Amino acid sequence: MAKTSVIARSKKPIKFASRLVRRCFRCGRKRGYIRDFGLCRICFREMASRGEIPGAKKSSW
Repeated sequence: MAKTSVIARSKKPIKFASRLVRRCFRCGRKRGYIRDFGLCRICFREMASRGEIPGAKKSSW
């Protein structure tokens, strides 16, 4: 879980486009971010396994 100050800092307008840091909207994690869902890989896996993300299911082969 990211600190509140770090999350607040990332929501401020950025000075340069290359400094943009996308964060998970649930926990604030910046690494392992999935753009299509706006979640980090950990939160995505938790929500998908609980069935909270429509269309996402665990694959098996």
